[in-house]
Amino acid sequence: MSAFLPFLLAAVAGLAVYGAIAGIRMYRADIELPSDLAVALEVGATRTTAREAAVDRLGMPLAPLVLRLMGEERVNAKRKKIDRAGNPGGLTIHRYAARRAAYGVFGVVMAIVGLAADSWLFAFIVLAFGFTAAELGIRQAVRDRKRVIERTLPDFLDVLAVVVSAGLSFRQAMERVAEHYEGPWADELRITLRQMDLGVSRRAAFDELRRRNESDQVDQFVTALQQGEELGAPIADTLIQIATDMRRTDAQNARRQAAKTVPKATMTTIAFLLPGTLLLIVATFVLGSDTDFGSVLNG
Repeated sequence: MSAFLPFLLAAVAGLAVYGAIAGIRMYRADIELPSDLAVALEVGATRTTAREAAVDRLGMPLAPLVLRLMGEERVNAKRKKIDRAGNPGGLTIHRYAARRAAYGVFGVVMAIVGLAADSWLFAFIVLAFGFTAAELGIRQAVRDRKRVIERTLPDFLDVLAVVVSAGLSFRQAMERVAEHYEGPWADELRITLRQMDLGVSRRAAFDELRRRNESDQVDQFVTALQQGEELGAPIADTLIQIATDMRRTDAQNARRQAAKTVPKATMTTIAFLLPGTLLLIVATFVLGSDTDFGSVLNG
């Protein structure tokens, strides 16, 4: 194996150089892409960073292959997940496939380099990075978006209740309040209002809002709103009650998290501080006793 190692390293290095040159040419050249992929690349380029745009450009020719390998069911599930993430940076299913292809090729090439150098750990790490890098950004975006929506929703409901109490209809009040809000929740409201403008019923539009956001507070808001509409309850009172319940739930979750913090801190202290303290005490006694360890060990 050692005799072939220089030749293998030279082959891998040549492959890496060839891939880099081909990637630069591909990035700069006008590649003939299918219309949907070309639109995804053009639109997303105005919303993403330069690094992500370069990765998209390199991986876009392989995006159709990745989508075919994923299958229709997985593609639909991934598209829903991207929607729940709020399409961060103009992300689409085609741009996701492009990033997965680019990161995957990078991971495979670097894993070959690691195996050639007999570094199995490095090969495993880069291979895992290549197959999970495109997923990590989506998962983090979903968590961040959910956290922002749940923090914004109670205050939004209070303002909406005040506007409704002033005499505006629920639809007009939503439009008025959404104009003065920014962020993911305002985007969700605008999508819902746009669907209603296109003829979707209010119940169906809010069901779609709940589907796009896997959040307990959003589910509570939609459920209470639909139940209040069915029972004929005043919409302003319903909104105030929803906001109160959400704040109560947030307070309970905060107390629950605080209660979990104390045992974690105790376990951390026991696991790290106590052994070090005992070692320091034992070392102090041993050094203070002036014991001749040479004579003890030699009998």
